Amino acid sequence: MEQLERYGYPALALLVLLEGIGIPTPAVSVVVAAAVLAGHGSMSLPLVAAITFAAAVVGDNLGFWLGRKAGRPAILRWGRRVGLTEPRLARAEHFFARRGRNIIVVARFIDGLRQTNGLIAGAVDLPWRQYAIRDAIGGALWTALWVSIGAFAGGNLDRVRALVHRYETPALIVAGLLLVSLLLVYVWRRRRRGTPD
Repeated sequence: MEQLERYGYPALALLVLLEGIGIPTPAVSVVVAAAVLAGHGSMSLPLVAAITFAAAVVGDNLGFWLGRKAGRPAILRWGRRVGLTEPRLARAEHFFARRGRNIIVVARFIDGLRQTNGLIAGAVDLPWRQYAIRDAIGGALWTALWVSIGAFAGGNLDRVRALVHRYETPALIVAGLLLVSLLLVYVWRRRRRGTPD
């Protein structure tokens, strides 16, 4: 990635941090690319991991406080730009109220939720300590996964670059379809449970 090669660690930190406050960035690709460069010897792997983890947690917590301070009306006003509409926010609020606290750990691995989980958690008045602990666990697992993948691929730098550019869009489409399928199954099961026999 050109920005990463040109600006190094600051670019890594900024792109991961911005994603946590709801601004879509290619954070996963940047983390993998940084770890690939580290595996190739151009960057320090421990520093890549530490910066990724810190930027992820700081960004998410900034998103949380933004959601808490701005509140629901501001999120609805600006959230439409990233697909966070009123029905989606209402569903998220209901989900957080019923069982959402532990979804924070998993949210880091789901595109869309990764960018907005802090905003939503703050807007629905989830206690900050409960959010921060789960977010740190999710951030650590997410960092470990993508940094490890990049580090293992570091010996094949040119090949990995070509594969990332070639398969990034199809991989995002497949992930999106998988997420929609899981949500449809979830809705279908909920309706089935609510239907009297």
